[in-house]
Amino acid sequence: MSEPDPLSAIRIIAENRKGVLRDIASVVADHQANIMMIHQETFEFGPCRGLAELYVEYLGSTDQQQLITDLAAIPSVNGVRAYHPFSDIYGSRVIIIGGGAQVGQVAVGAINEADRHNIRGERISVDTIPLVGEQTLALAVDAVSRLPRASILVLAGSLMGGAISDSVDRVKRAGIPVIALNMAGSVPEHADLVVTDPIQAGVFAVMHVSKRAVFDIARVRGRVF
Repeated sequence: MSEPDPLSAIRIIAENRKGVLRDIASVVADHQANIMMIHQETFEFGPCRGLAELYVEYLGSTDQQQLITDLAAIPSVNGVRAYHPFSDIYGSRVIIIGGGAQVGQVAVGAINEADRHNIRGERISVDTIPLVGEQTLALAVDAVSRLPRASILVLAGSLMGGAISDSVDRVKRAGIPVIALNMAGSVPEHADLVVTDPIQAGVFAVMHVSKRAVFDIARVRGRVF
């Protein structure tokens, strides 16, 4: 069996105008490369102010140096540079959403456990955002399924339900498991796993993401710890 094509990444600085993304995508396609992720934004400060940045991750057995040369030849492109893909640098992402104090405690467990795995060569990162309000939290939970490399969600709070529970179901359908603290509201009934200790919840989340740990949420789904 042949080895899968490695994931590659490039960063492109270009003029912020119509048609630039089309021109770049056409060149990438000409090199038989398949774009797996693209992120675009406009510089608001610094020497590149007003220009656009495009970060592209792609698969394909292509000559990267020739691809860079051909992209740089596009009139609207100011510069192209190759990078390691984010999966090699930041790896899988543990997302923690909820109340500030609870988020902080879950993060303590997750960060300490991630450090134990990363020091042995893995790449697991931890993202947190403390939020309040049902609709605000529901929007944030729904957005998790759109985050690149998001691998698991931990909901850390004292009371969550309603629209948040509906968002949890959608995140689970997207293939992202959900851990919830043992809180009031309907969210614990919708989560894959309920954990009372916030530090332990963070540890469980990282253990599930890790390629070396033996913990798997699928084996304890529906349990309360």
